[in-house]
Amino acid sequence: MKTWRARHLIIGSGVAGLTAALTLAEAGEEVLVLTKDRLHVATSAYAQGGIAAVWDEADSPTDHARDTLVAGAGLCDPRAVDLLVREGPDAVRTMIAWGACFDREGDRLLLTREGGHRHWRILHAHGDATGRELERALCERVRTEARIRVIEGFLAADLLTTPTRVAGVWGWQSGEAEPVQVVAERTLLASGGLAALFRDTTNPAVTTGDGIVMAWAAGATVADLEFVQFHPTGLVIPGEPRYLLTEALRGEGALLVTRAGERFMPRYHPLAELAPRDIVARAELLEMQRTGDPFVLLDARHLGAEFLRRRFPGLEELLARFSLSLARDLIPVAPAAHYTIGGVLTDLDGRATRPGLYAAGEVACTGVHGANRLASNSLLECLVFGRRAARAMREDAVEPIDSELELASPPLSWEGEAVATDLDLTELLARHLGVFRTGPGLATAVAQLAPALRQIPRPATDLTPARVTARSRRAAAALVARFAEARRESRGAHFREDFPAPDPAWQFRQGLTGDALERLPGDVA
Repeated sequence: MKTWRARHLIIGSGVAGLTAALTLAEAGEEVLVLTKDRLHVATSAYAQGGIAAVWDEADSPTDHARDTLVAGAGLCDPRAVDLLVREGPDAVRTMIAWGACFDREGDRLLLTREGGHRHWRILHAHGDATGRELERALCERVRTEARIRVIEGFLAADLLTTPTRVAGVWGWQSGEAEPVQVVAERTLLASGGLAALFRDTTNPAVTTGDGIVMAWAAGATVADLEFVQFHPTGLVIPGEPRYLLTEALRGEGALLVTRAGERFMPRYHPLAELAPRDIVARAELLEMQRTGDPFVLLDARHLGAEFLRRRFPGLEELLARFSLSLARDLIPVAPAAHYTIGGVLTDLDGRATRPGLYAAGEVACTGVHGANRLASNSLLECLVFGRRAARAMREDAVEPIDSELELASPPLSWEGEAVATDLDLTELLARHLGVFRTGPGLATAVAQLAPALRQIPRPATDLTPARVTARSRRAAAALVARFAEARRESRGAHFREDFPAPDPAWQFRQGLTGDALERLPGDVA
């Protein structure tokens, strides 16, 4: 097996990973970035609405923190929230200095409002393409940075480990039959979440939880994986993916109605269409059950054609492919898996529980989102904690790795036990791990998926990319099921019909290390 070496290894090329790479490079460090697809293909680019940061004099970090805590339903780490809201504006300024262009009116940055926010604090780019603009600016800067080497089309299989630490990764480069191991002093996971496991999802196909599974298999703690956020407004077109329709539509005044034209959100929450996402998603499904329709309708017609073309040009272009227009039509929408709130447990500087391993972005779990992420906090988290992880990687002392003495060659890998051959993973998740969950359904999911977590040792050279991909998908789904079955209450993005209310006795976070699911220490709010 070939061996590459890196001082700083980053797995993933979304906003968190590239922010970390540039932060390290600007400090004079050499960085290797591995990405599963092309450099610009990342979930970050799918973020339409914007990035939340305190920019207006009427707003404050205290108010931003309060909104984040309310959405998080009592499980946020208040220290992480404080860092997010206080360091956020400076992180955005850095992004502007790196070339990101946010929408302006003259010299003034334009702000909008989204669900759960009590102030106008959402910066946006090209109307409805904020994530794509951040990725563009970051990718362009990375391509001109001599200290950053990027390898595209690399499927990471497992983390390399010694008895005391994580020491890199092994996997396959596209077009190569033989795997390669990358020995690294410090490894940052920035590989995104797992929402693409679900049948109805707003995520790109690469978002299947690889990083979460790799970290868990290497002995790191993963946390809060019962909380998968479903976005309320995925476009419903038969035979098409569930394209995301940004929350900013409702922030600008779009309404949710039934086919009969009845506006229903005021019956479910005082903030109506601007309620937190978990509440809106559940309300939509209840209305769909009541009416028998496979969708509800988004009504933005009253906002006017000129405003909608200017504010949401990307969405109007998308909808035109299906002969629809925000200005003319009621748009069919339904919830879709959108964001993984849990992930690899880290401290406030991105350190995982195994030395040598770091995580940032959606793959990580800092506790900043609690049980339900506030709209437009995800890109901000990538910037703030991507920078913090990079600084920790640079400053942390590590022992050099002697690969000949400490690393098995070829590395030892694993596969889960076989699961039922007729198991359709996406259907299983849709049936038992969606917006509404039940005890019997979760027990079924755990029973069917548990074998995927029983690690059977295999030499790395015995595996193939297809086998590793299938292994990781099943293991990621099994981890979600394990966490969800254990939490016997409803809170934030996790709703159980047999335990339909929050339980103060369950106001704590869960962490899984190996097979041990335990209560995590620390304050939550």
